[in-house]
Amino acid sequence: MLQKLACVMAVALALVCAGAYAPTTAQALETAKITARPNTGSGSDVVGGTETRITWEVQADADEELSGLSLTFVDGTTFGTDDTRLTMLSGEDLMDRTPMKPTCKADGQTLKIDFGETAPAGGFFRVEVYGVTFPVEGGDEAFSGTYTLADGSTKKISKIPSVEIKGVTAFDNFLADLKEQPWVEAWNSNMFLRLFLNPVILVQSLPIVFKGFLMSLSIVLVAFPLAIPFGFALSLMRISKSRILRCLAGIYVNIIRGTPAFLQIYIAFFGLPLAGVKVDDYVLGVIVMAMNSSAYLCEIFRAGIQSIPKGQNEAARSLGMNAFQTLLYVMIPQTFRNVLPTLTSEFILLYKDTSLLAAVGVVEIVMNARTIVATTGSITPYVVAALFYLVITLPLARLVSGLEARLLGTAETKKKRPAKSAGQVVATPADHIAGL
Repeated sequence: MLQKLACVMAVALALVCAGAYAPTTAQALETAKITARPNTGSGSDVVGGTETRITWEVQADADEELSGLSLTFVDGTTFGTDDTRLTMLSGEDLMDRTPMKPTCKADGQTLKIDFGETAPAGGFFRVEVYGVTFPVEGGDEAFSGTYTLADGSTKKISKIPSVEIKGVTAFDNFLADLKEQPWVEAWNSNMFLRLFLNPVILVQSLPIVFKGFLMSLSIVLVAFPLAIPFGFALSLMRISKSRILRCLAGIYVNIIRGTPAFLQIYIAFFGLPLAGVKVDDYVLGVIVMAMNSSAYLCEIFRAGIQSIPKGQNEAARSLGMNAFQTLLYVMIPQTFRNVLPTLTSEFILLYKDTSLLAAVGVVEIVMNARTIVATTGSITPYVVAALFYLVITLPLARLVSGLEARLLGTAETKKKRPAKSAGQVVATPADHIAGL
């Protein structure tokens, strides 16, 4: 029994040792990357139905000598063979490039590349296929391929990443038709109109800049409501009897109002990460905008509170109201009524200031417009961005004018109100408060 056990252990040990010293199986050729060159006027999209270029890079195993490659495209794809380029990369960081002269031919949906001569083992190859047009439906386009060794044997490439293709939409067709219009060509013949009001780029920019418009609007719609209570609290601190509260509020307001908003954004976005504080860009943008606006709202509210006659406060106290009730029922309603036009103006300023966030990478209106400008060289996207600002600012400016006119008309009506006769009783501030 012991002899049998010893034999089994000896055999097992021999197998383990044999496995440890056995040569490893060679790995198959692998795809380093496969990409398609963007073929749109802006952005990084690859659109179906439009010619693009495919770049395919493969790495052969150390003991594999290649003599050919093949790449199979998805059904409905067209491609050219005359200008297909094959380059062998070598050296440090693959900076040495050796152009090769392959023979290329199309076999259905497959591009076959014959090297003409056997390449060195372990070579790194780049294939560039020009004139590739994917189906207009788009989607994740999958590839398959094979490679041929020096002995003529063919092996299948295990995995080739897919390429995302954007389908052609009705909007894309509209842009294509617009480019062909004679009046567009005549319009763009003028340099100024082509740079600032290019019809094709203007229409093309609308959906992209609109995404930034939604971002800017969401930032200001969150930041401004946050700034209102903070600014009102600061205004109460500014008129407080406590010297400490007045000092703290004064320091904050003077620093914020005395420094550019652009500098505050830079300190928040680049200073906080250096201090180990990491906050989402959107959240940080909202916080910076709210803090900046609160300093200005503080002075607006302070002026509104101080514009209320002191008799209102005294009358409220004479009716038995405490300080909180006086603030809640007397001061706050009249303050907000008096400063409503100025609040609307501050909202407009804050909305325009969101453009400063483009400098730190927040994808708002100006950031999206700048991306299109960088790819087209036209100023038209900035004009589109200006239109999206005007969509908000012009109606609000009219609203401010209407509110100011209404408040001014109310004040003049009170001044022109006829004096009370001897038999009438004149209402006092206390009577007014009692009726609230």
